[in-house]
Amino acid sequence: MTIDIWSDIMCPFCYIGKRKLETALQQFEHKNEVKVNWHSFQLDPEAKQQPGKDLYDYLAERKGQTREWSVRMHQQVAQTAKAEGLDYNFDKAVIANSFDAHRLIQLAKKHDLGDAAEERLFRAYFTEGRDVADHNTLMQLGIDIGLRAVAVGEMLGNNDHTQDVIDDIKQAEVLGIRGVPFFVIDGRYGISGAQPAALFADGLQKAWAEYEHNQELNAPETNGDVCIPGEDCLPNNRN
Repeated sequence: MTIDIWSDIMCPFCYIGKRKLETALQQFEHKNEVKVNWHSFQLDPEAKQQPGKDLYDYLAERKGQTREWSVRMHQQVAQTAKAEGLDYNFDKAVIANSFDAHRLIQLAKKHDLGDAAEERLFRAYFTEGRDVADHNTLMQLGIDIGLRAVAVGEMLGNNDHTQDVIDDIKQAEVLGIRGVPFFVIDGRYGISGAQPAALFADGLQKAWAEYEHNQELNAPETNGDVCIPGEDCLPNNRN
């Protein structure tokens, strides 16, 4: 059984959603028969590094809000992450374009290291404050997960896996996916946002029960925390 996940490594709820899914999988009796397949999605394709500007000011300017508002919202997200054992350091976050990071993930997938790449990039961005658009950084992160330096260097030096990233983004459009994280369990059940682990567990059980049947993708309306391009990455109970 396959779980397809559309995600951007600069999406705070994507990392949280990853942890919630992992919690559900740990309790799933058929977990060893589940394959997780990560797909690329860019929240801000036009993003670029902005020296001297931190994430708080960046979001405040985009949303027409004050810096104090932005700090408060990020603190709330950090608390949500902490409940899942994640350490978010938004003070250190570097504004960057994630496209080349997605190319690294696509390369990693070819070596069955897609999940490892997602985990390492999430930690690099949210916890360590690394620049995930910097090629030297991506080289080291690739080596960290077991990729050969030569392979990473060749990928970064040309356009390898560019089309793979584009194809994933187009597939998301076809499926009507507007925000991430978005999970599709065995092509049957769509789950939007960083939902509670119990909801993932329920989806896993239902999908497994129908494992030999073909059904159309069911993407129910949900209220999980989700990041949407051009909008924000904030909890639903915004104040």
